[in-house]
Amino acid sequence: QVQLVESGGGLVQAGGSLRLSCAASGRTVSSYIMGWFRQAPGKEREFVAAVSRVTPNKYYSGSVKGRFTISRDNAKNTLYLQMNSLKPEDTAVYYCAARTSGGYYTTDYDYWGQGTQVTVQV
Repeated sequence: QVQLVESGGGLVQAGGSLRLSCAASGRTVSSYIMGWFRQAPGKEREFVAAVSRVTPNKYYSGSVKGRFTISRDNAKNTLYLQMNSLKPEDTAVYYCAARTSGGYYTTDYDYWGQGTQVTVQV
């Protein structure tokens, strides 16, 4: 099992940047497919980005590609999401997730963090 704790959310103006962190305990992040998802009020949880287990291939949703970067620090056992050029439509609760196998884009991950709020003001 793995426990996930997100941090780094907050209030930022449009065009600004934030870096989210997801600290893992119990097992190393390199053991899992790791992903970031987000959920805005009244909307379904949606895929943002993911990184594969062994070779660190990265996957992004079309709405964040080119602005967000997912990375993994195995030594710190932490997953990151660098978010640049933020837009008001990026406002959501952001969740870190892990799974041992399967796809990258769907929400049926095995483990989830509690989420961190990101609010982007105009």
